[in-house]
Amino acid sequence: MEQRDSRTAPPALGVGMVGYAFMGAAHSQGWRTVGHVFDLPLRPVLAAIAGRDAHAVRAAADKHGWAAAETDWRALVARDDVQLVDICTPGDSHAEIAIAALEAGKHVLCEKPLANSVAEAEAMVTAAEAARSRGQLAMVGFNYRRVPALAYARRLVAAGRLGTLRHVRVCYLQDWLVDPDFPLTWRLQREHAGSGALGDLGAHIVDLAQYLAGEPLVGVSAQLETFVRERPRLDGVSSGLTASGGTRRGPVTVDDAAVFTGRLASGALASFEATRMASGRKNALRLEVNGEFGSLAFDLERLNELWFHDHREPAATAGFRRIVVTEPEHPYLEGWWPPGHALGYEHTFAHQARDLVEAIASGADPIPSFADGLQVQRVLAAVEESAQKNSVYTPVQAVVAEVR
Repeated sequence: MEQRDSRTAPPALGVGMVGYAFMGAAHSQGWRTVGHVFDLPLRPVLAAIAGRDAHAVRAAADKHGWAAAETDWRALVARDDVQLVDICTPGDSHAEIAIAALEAGKHVLCEKPLANSVAEAEAMVTAAEAARSRGQLAMVGFNYRRVPALAYARRLVAAGRLGTLRHVRVCYLQDWLVDPDFPLTWRLQREHAGSGALGDLGAHIVDLAQYLAGEPLVGVSAQLETFVRERPRLDGVSSGLTASGGTRRGPVTVDDAAVFTGRLASGALASFEATRMASGRKNALRLEVNGEFGSLAFDLERLNELWFHDHREPAATAGFRRIVVTEPEHPYLEGWWPPGHALGYEHTFAHQARDLVEAIASGADPIPSFADGLQVQRVLAAVEESAQKNSVYTPVQAVVAEVR
């Protein structure tokens, strides 16, 4: 087999990843794949991965193709062979790692939500702006923007195919917390996760609503609920069993579900639901956008399909029609398979990697930026504030009593 002349190979871009669990595996897949699918101006090299457990991080490095393993993220940031730091850790460490990496002269990709608080997100934006002047770029990882059908939906909205927008409705439903004996993991502790379904799932749907509409949310009204308020602890033998023989339980300090409405800058109305307590729903992200000229609908469980309705067509034949988003002219599809051959969830991370690599090579501002992540963080904070202020149920109770 003829070997490629190394002198013609693109310059290397050493990637270092902090975190190796679910998101670390997904990001690894993206970095490992992207250069084999797309012609890139830089060649991603999986230089090192970091995690606190030496055995586990070495196993992850071997499994996912990372050349080296570190047990301290600071050591990874300091490595000369790492030019880009990819952060896949719980939200409580995002700000510290991202700011340190930017100050060390590295590019940064940070998983969503950007941080656990608006203050942390603001500090990250400040660091990113300072780094930008030195040539370092920072991007937040909202991978659902990279679903080809959703990227194509954005093109249709931007081209005016829906006209003036009137409604955006999005829900994201999962069921992995339905069992009250599911353990008290870090995602259920506010000090680590920041919030529950709101930050985990709500960040995605807030970003998608703003991305598709091309405008920000300017107001929200919300309700949050924690249905299971205590769960079995995972902090070792010292917690053990209670005197009665039951597993020791600890408080859940985040929400299980969030329901809120909002208004976009143009005046369009938006509605959102995010829950990890919807029995039977594993990863059901669904959205619909309605405008004066037509509508778009999408279901993540059928992620190669976009449904489009043109309201200007004759009523006798008008209706939603299915667009199979697998054509070469659709977003990201030029590097993949012939038309009709479907893509999946993991491909969004390759698309994310491609966009960031191309931005780094050209010096263009990556999208979504840390500033975009801050905007989402501000919406999430406003949702929590609204839910706290709207916690009085007397009028509803009075109506129920009257009906009885």
